[in-house]
Amino acid sequence: MNDWMMLVSIVLFAALLQTSTGYGFSIIGTPFLFLLYPAHSAIQINIILSLCISVFMIYKIRHEIDTILLGRLIRGSLIGLIPGIMIYLYVDVALLKMVVGALICISTILLILKLTIAQTKKKDYATGAISGLLTTSIGIPGPPLLLYFAGVGTKKETLRSTTLAYYLFIYLISLIMQVCFAGTNKEIWLSSLITLPALFAGILLGQLLFKKISQRIFQILTYVILLFTGLYLLTTSL
Repeated sequence: MNDWMMLVSIVLFAALLQTSTGYGFSIIGTPFLFLLYPAHSAIQINIILSLCISVFMIYKIRHEIDTILLGRLIRGSLIGLIPGIMIYLYVDVALLKMVVGALICISTILLILKLTIAQTKKKDYATGAISGLLTTSIGIPGPPLLLYFAGVGTKKETLRSTTLAYYLFIYLISLIMQVCFAGTNKEIWLSSLITLPALFAGILLGQLLFKKISQRIFQILTYVILLFTGLYLLTTSL
């Protein structure tokens, strides 16, 4: 019973964060799901629920999407999907988590110190490729997008809508690939189904919160979440 309550609480908070900022479900949800489920099950539950959020939100935010950037991210992600699923199946995930965690922490510190990034077509594609690799390998596509968007100074409305639209594609493809290559089980789908009411409650609360968040608060939240993710990945890989 306590595990179910913890699961519902995790999903509610992560969905609220995802809907109000455009990121956060995987970044916050996945680490705590690892406490309740084996790694591969936690990753699939995260992908299923994140996909539900994007499906629910896509119509509402469709007019704010940067379609050119979205197209580049999607095409770039195709490069990283296959290497990512190979890592998911055959490579020690702890090693990948350690490397990614260290890179996130270093990059976030540089952003806090006001490092800026010039947005280019090649960097859009590269960000998508890294995100695609991380989605199929550990189920966390957000950090490359956050680091890149924070560095180029993307507006919060564009960031939220474009990332949610991107997640709709990347999570669907990743889920199909994981089910085909690694299989799935009843517990994964039952756990996802049970948490849907909490997920929708988090979505509704997150939409209300989004209207009250200034660009400055949005930026601070980004740095906090990135540092949390980096430190989590580092500590759990040791």
